[in-house]
Amino acid sequence: MSELVTGEAVALELRPAKLPSRALAVLIDLIVAVLVYIAVVIGLVAATSSLDDAAQAAMSVAAFLLVLVGGPIAVETLSHGRSLGKLAFGLRVVRDDGGPVRFRHALVRGGVGMIEILMTFGVVACIASLVSERGRRLGDVFAGTLVVRERIPVGRAGVVPAPAPELAGRFAELDLSGVPDGLWLAVRQYLTRMHQLQPQVSWSMASRLAADVAARTGAAVPPDLQAQPAVFLAAVVHERQSRQARQQPRYEDGGDHAVTSVSPPAVAPVSEKNVNPPENSQSRSTGFAPPA
Repeated sequence: MSELVTGEAVALELRPAKLPSRALAVLIDLIVAVLVYIAVVIGLVAATSSLDDAAQAAMSVAAFLLVLVGGPIAVETLSHGRSLGKLAFGLRVVRDDGGPVRFRHALVRGGVGMIEILMTFGVVACIASLVSERGRRLGDVFAGTLVVRERIPVGRAGVVPAPAPELAGRFAELDLSGVPDGLWLAVRQYLTRMHQLQPQVSWSMASRLAADVAARTGAAVPPDLQAQPAVFLAAVVHERQSRQARQQPRYEDGGDHAVTSVSPPAVAPVSEKNVNPPENSQSRSTGFAPPA
């Protein structure tokens, strides 16, 4: 569940980072690492002045590997993909599925980064990022990671599309108490942005979310909606919003007593320009079209 929510959130909320912001973030990290390395070397020289040249050289190499290679690996692991430079530009390293990076991911990125960034002055990393569709360098390719933007411009909030009229009240008996807030958030994020996704990706996400909702409610997705999981999700969200609306009292007469009334759920119909042309009678009746 946590991986699903995190993965969908990244796919729907975040965008792959561009080369300029990544390069500036790496530059900040390198400046900090070099300053720390210089301080460590000065300390080692003062502490090992009595040793011979071979021992001092070995200590220098160990300090280089520890600070310039081991340091970034430790920072990415402990901060879940946010170094100082990435934090400054609102970037984060995540797995391909959107989950947080682990030590092995940071280790591969750091090991390959020593070659493509430190030894080639970033030339190989820049070329790889320009060639990659998602701006990934070789370390990201081998580690299975992606650098994404955490901070994006705040745009107009999307609305959850209303289900077809014939589905109203169909899930009135469904037990929604077992569905966690994180899953509701993932479903709402998907429904408000599904038209921005490719059909196959949209259908795959809807299927995973619908299966998770069905598992939490203890009721399987109806057979007639299994081919259109987005319709099922919209209907279930509409049912949840209707229940919440019925629980909210409204004071309509201005007197001392409250008159409780049912407010319509905050949903909006699907705009025709955001819906793919219907391919069959079922998609015409629901407003959602299955992927080709």
